[in-house]
Amino acid sequence: MEVLWAPWRMSYILGNDKADGCIFCLATDGVGADNLVLGVGRSTLAMMNKYPYNNGHLLIAPKRHVAAIDELTEEESADLMANLALAKKALQTLMNPEGYNVGLNLGRVAGAGIEEHLHFHIVPRWGGDTNFMTVLGDVRSVPEHIEATCEKLRPFFKNIR
Repeated sequence: MEVLWAPWRMSYILGNDKADGCIFCLATDGVGADNLVLGVGRSTLAMMNKYPYNNGHLLIAPKRHVAAIDELTEEESADLMANLALAKKALQTLMNPEGYNVGLNLGRVAGAGIEEHLHFHIVPRWGGDTNFMTVLGDVRSVPEHIEATCEKLRPFFKNIR
C-alpha cells in the first residue's frame, strides 16, 4: 500500500491553524497570517488559497471587510475584475493551464468558508487533474509546495491595481 503524506492537512482538519481574525483583513499589510499574499492594491488584494483545490488556486478579495457583492463600490468592483484578469494572465504565463474555474460563494449554504468577507476563487485546471484519488479517497494531489508557487507568482502582482 502506498501512503500519501500530507501532514499540513491535520491542522486544517483539527482547526488548529485558524488565524485570529479575518484572513483577508490580516493580509492588507502585504504579509498576512501565513505570508501567502501575492499583492495588495488600492482596494483589493490577491493571495494563495492555503487549502487549494489545485496547484495555483488563488483568492482575490476587496481590502474592505464586506460580505455582499452589492455592497462593493464601483472602484472595488472594477479592481476585483482587473485583478482577476491579472491573476489569470499570471497563471497562464507560469503554469499554462487548459482552463479555469472562477467564482465566489456567497453565504455558508453556498459553500463560503469565510462568508463575512467576499472573495473570488481562481483555480487553474488541466485535463486529468481530477483522478481516482479525488473520487475514491477524497484526496487531491498538489504537485508543488504552496510556498514555491507563491514565490513564482509574486512578481506578477507587483503592479496589482
